[in-house]
Amino acid sequence: MQIRRVVAGVDAEGTTRFLSDGPVPFSHEFVHLPGQAHARVWHSHTVPTTTPPAEETTSDDGPILAEPGGASFLLVQYAPDSVAFQDGFDGAAAGGEFAAKLPDLAATMDPAVPGMHRTRTVDFGIVLDGEIWLEVGSGEEKQLRAGDTVVQLAGRHAWRNKSDRPATIAFVLTGASETGSSA
Repeated sequence: MQIRRVVAGVDAEGTTRFLSDGPVPFSHEFVHLPGQAHARVWHSHTVPTTTPPAEETTSDDGPILAEPGGASFLLVQYAPDSVAFQDGFDGAAAGGEFAAKLPDLAATMDPAVPGMHRTRTVDFGIVLDGEIWLEVGSGEEKQLRAGDTVVQLAGRHAWRNKSDRPATIAFVLTGASETGSSA
């Protein structure tokens, strides 16, 4: 994914400036699941500050899930589900690649129901391109199209791309405190 990231902030003299302008430092197009990709735009494991960071806030294989008060901004391109049903698809290799690139998210996955997971985050998303279905723990599904938004309150869910082309969603994941459970 070719995504430009512009960062503006206040420098040491108190002047707001552009601090950087270039491609997101870490993105990945999946080899074993063609059409699947993600771009890590920004990450603050705990409460963000307005002080410009001394070093890059994202990493190639580090966390995307934040602790309570933290936040993560990423774009995800979802491959059509049909890719996994094509001849020659290697589910073990795709799962290994996913675990290597998104280890904290991979750890939340339900092995009995592919794609189903639950994180301790409140997720804000907007579909940028394509269409995708959000399946929740009850089995209900809602179709979302470009321009639609979603707020996911730490419930068990999965993203299903039933179309014939990739779908892209921009997410801000905020770390949340657990106050109860939901199915």
